[in-house]
Amino acid sequence: MSAALSGRGWSALVSLVGGPADLLVMHFRERVEELEAARWELAATIGDQLQRVWSQLGVTEAGLYHITAELARAAAERGGSVGDERYVAELANRAAAERESEHVRRRLYPVQPDGMSYVSFYPMSKRRAPGQNWYALPLDERSRLMRAHGVTGRKYAGRVQQIITGAIGLSEWEWGVTLFARDLLDVKRLVTEMRFDEVSAAYADFGEFYVGRVLTVPAGD
Repeated sequence: MSAALSGRGWSALVSLVGGPADLLVMHFRERVEELEAARWELAATIGDQLQRVWSQLGVTEAGLYHITAELARAAAERGGSVGDERYVAELANRAAAERESEHVRRRLYPVQPDGMSYVSFYPMSKRRAPGQNWYALPLDERSRLMRAHGVTGRKYAGRVQQIITGAIGLSEWEWGVTLFARDLLDVKRLVTEMRFDEVSAAYADFGEFYVGRVLTVPAGD
């Protein structure tokens, strides 16, 4: 495509070499209305040449497990509880400060990766099996597991750019993971190493992997 799609953000067309389809289309927009417009514009341009195989809707997010775990401990120490007035106020203040940090803003408002033409996308959910129920774990334990998981990911900084989209209440799977890389083998190495993290080994279920190369990235306005 030579013309840019409307809306604040960017889009990518990925020629797939893995997965049950030939083309992956990704739209990143700030508003749902802009996302809807981008999809309709693409459909009007080449829609008659496409047949949708699968789709997922999600919202970019940055985990705040460490903050909520710290505030939960502080609430217990002062004789309060999670969700009380002081907890809510402190959580709002800490979350606002996090949103202004460069690291969190990169996660919430990802930019088009520069020079990373290889892409791997896959959906995932946290497991709810007896004895392996992520949502039944104490908050401190979930925080510990996600911190360890993040350490693995940070080893690939500069080689792999990760975009996490939360989809609970929006799609069948709970999250979408998009990995951009200069070398596709770095994606394989990262995903393989993360499989051995306890949080993935014990509590994660994965869907189909869609793997390919960016054809064109029409930037939004």
